[in-house]
Amino acid sequence: MTDLKNDLYLRALAKQPVPRTPVWMMRQAGRYLPEYRATRAKAGDFMSLCRNAELACEVTLQPLERYPLDAAILFSDILTIPDAMGLGLYFETGEGPKFERPLRSMSDIEKLPVPDPEDELGYVMNAVKTIRGALDGRVPLIGFSGSPWTLATYMCEGGSSKTFRYTKELMYRHPEALHLLLDKLADSVIDYLNAQVANGAQSLMIFDTWGGVLTPRDYKAFSLFYMTKIVAGLNRENEGRKVPVTLFTKNGGQWLDQMARSGCDALGVDWTTDLETARTLVDGQVALQGNMDPSMLYGTPERIREEVKRILKSYGKGSGHVFNLGHGIHPDIDPENVRVFIDSVAEFSAQYHQGC
Repeated sequence: MTDLKNDLYLRALAKQPVPRTPVWMMRQAGRYLPEYRATRAKAGDFMSLCRNAELACEVTLQPLERYPLDAAILFSDILTIPDAMGLGLYFETGEGPKFERPLRSMSDIEKLPVPDPEDELGYVMNAVKTIRGALDGRVPLIGFSGSPWTLATYMCEGGSSKTFRYTKELMYRHPEALHLLLDKLADSVIDYLNAQVANGAQSLMIFDTWGGVLTPRDYKAFSLFYMTKIVAGLNRENEGRKVPVTLFTKNGGQWLDQMARSGCDALGVDWTTDLETARTLVDGQVALQGNMDPSMLYGTPERIREEVKRILKSYGKGSGHVFNLGHGIHPDIDPENVRVFIDSVAEFSAQYHQGC
């Protein structure tokens, strides 16, 4: 096992004492960096970049060369599993991901295979191995997947949606069909994340981007139930070290107490819920990650610094907090404002860990 030179992120997820609050950003490798745009242009398109292990490694490490971040996250996409199931993923400029063959019936769902992560998704595993080797213990590597519910919305809608017409029609007219799809996706995610761990991922995150569009009853039945199944099926230890799991439901702050009982180690919190409230809701069961509004990075350096101070104060003293944005960084953010954000967390967070 490669010794980690910086394990603050893993220690915070375990609620162990740390000298300062660790920090990383969702989508930290992305279009806001000019070096990323150059590498993507070299790759030709987004999926070609994902499928090239050396280039995926290059962009994963780019933000770590600029900023003193405490974790790296695999450069990939949440839609790799649906793509491997044969739905024909493609990207249209300005419109995001689309599928050539969306799912609209039970027969469509019954035909779906559960992909082999070392075969159909072998390019992701190659990227994990390559990145882990290049990091050489510098910081931990986070692997990830989309949640079954979030993946299902793209697969049923054929792309992004505002109304989720086809997914919710399936849910309310043919719930047995949607449950079959979600169960297949949960099995696929378990295999996929376990393969990432076997190939070098040291922490895992499940992104439930669209769980917040559900009613409380439906969130529990169609999203949280399947994330809980995934958590139970994951290999939680590798190389003599625990592999922590973080769940993140965007706009899901009202369900944090239920999510905390899933068996996960940490919960992501978006900017619509104060960390003080979140900490009360989870009652010490899990660590918390978040939760600055990504749009705050459009602000002045002074305003960014004040917001970092406010969020640190909201969480309060003690470990169990990983500083992050409340969702992914916007592509038109000034990289210098990111530096102010990262440096401010290091500067102002140490006082919350003294004597802890």
